[in-house]
Amino acid sequence: MLKNKYLERIYNGIVKENPTLILMLGMCPALAVTTSAMNGIGMGLSTLVVLTLSNFVISLLRKLIPAEVRLPAYIVVVASLVTVTELLMEAYLPALYESLGIYIPLIVVNCIILGRAEAYASKNGPLLSVMDGIGMGVGFTCALGVAGILREFLGAGSFFGMRVLPESVDPIAIFVQPPGAFLVFAIIICIMNAIGIKTRQKELVESCDGCCANCAMKCENPGEVENK
Repeated sequence: MLKNKYLERIYNGIVKENPTLILMLGMCPALAVTTSAMNGIGMGLSTLVVLTLSNFVISLLRKLIPAEVRLPAYIVVVASLVTVTELLMEAYLPALYESLGIYIPLIVVNCIILGRAEAYASKNGPLLSVMDGIGMGVGFTCALGVAGILREFLGAGSFFGMRVLPESVDPIAIFVQPPGAFLVFAIIICIMNAIGIKTRQKELVESCDGCCANCAMKCENPGEVENK
């Protein structure tokens, strides 16, 4: 376990609390834009910037925002940052801007950003909130990047727009269509869950091999095991 609380926030966001693969948040853009690796990473990095800056600003203002209007206030902060990000992308990354389209302004209502604002930034200091935003943003980017690479390779036979499969090999077109997004994320999440379950069992029970079928111990109540 990481002892440095700042590094722990980054580690948790990437691995233990990955917003897409573990918490199942932000699935709408994750499913829609990962038809290519570039789109997935571009969307992830855009969200990372907005998430980190919004966490920082909301943490600074947390004692000034009345509880009754906190959600509208959060949305105003996030919308302002998304507008700046959108204009910068339109000016300097026009191809990516056109490719992502409506999903850039929809970052405003991304449940990852509003969720971290409500659950973390509004209750913690600016530096910890920034680390939390970076961790969650990098975790989101990694999830979209991996899904985009797999879908582009399997569905188009290319890698970041460059053809890598021989012309004689036909790609599986379904992977760049909506059903392919569900299939790819299902496979990734299954792998993440399998690893997570095994790791969690090892933390609870000494000498656990991660196989529940052959285990004589009862792990239904983790608290009872931890207290033994």
